[in-house]
Formats: sequence, C-alpha cells, structure tokens
Amino acid sequence: MIVSVIKAAIAGIYGAKFVDEQLSGYYLADEISATYRGMMIAIEPEEWIIFRQLKQAPLVGLLRKLAKNLKLSAFRKHPRGPKKPVAKRKSDPKTPHVSTAKLIASRKK
Repeated sequence: MIVSVIKAAIAGIYGAKFVDEQLSGYYLADEISATYRGMMIAIEPEEWIIFRQLKQAPLVGLLRKLAKNLKLSAFRKHPRGPKKPVAKRKSDPKTPHVSTAKLIASRKK
C-alpha cells in the first residue's frame, strides 16, 4: 500500500506517464525497505506519532514536497535491450551427432 501512496505522490509531481513508463517499482520498493529498517533503529517510536495525527491535506502536502526532492535517476527503469537472434548451429554431415548412450554401449562390446 505504501508503494501505491508514494507512486501517487510522484505522479502528482512528475505525471502518471512518468510513473508508468520510467519509474522502477523494484528500486522504489528496495529503497523503502532499506530506509524503513534504518529509520526504525535510529528514530524513536514517539517521533512517529505526528504522522498518525496528520490530516489528509497536510499529509498530501508533505508527500508532494518529499516527491519534489526525489533523485529520479536512482529510480529509473533499466529496460532490457532487444534480444540477439540465436545463431543457427552448424553441423558437419561427416560427423553427425551420436548419443552418449550409444557411445557407452559401443565401448562395452
């Protein structure tokens, strides 16, 4: 749910097209999980109470302010390039493939 809220805040600043086409959900979720762990260690639980008491409008304003300061290059998608065509295997008609089972059977004789 938090990822959706953050994506909505980013879409409010940079547009829904940016979020859909360029924002990496993977990098965003990774950043959230890493930052969350550190914040839970460094910041006392009492300090988080202010966010529980925020009304909708101030919370939206805060999220928009934070989204403006986002370093976009850290969260851009890195789409895979086009796949290279698979090269056709070259076979020599003089030495066709022989199965391993046949090779083992011929050695036992």
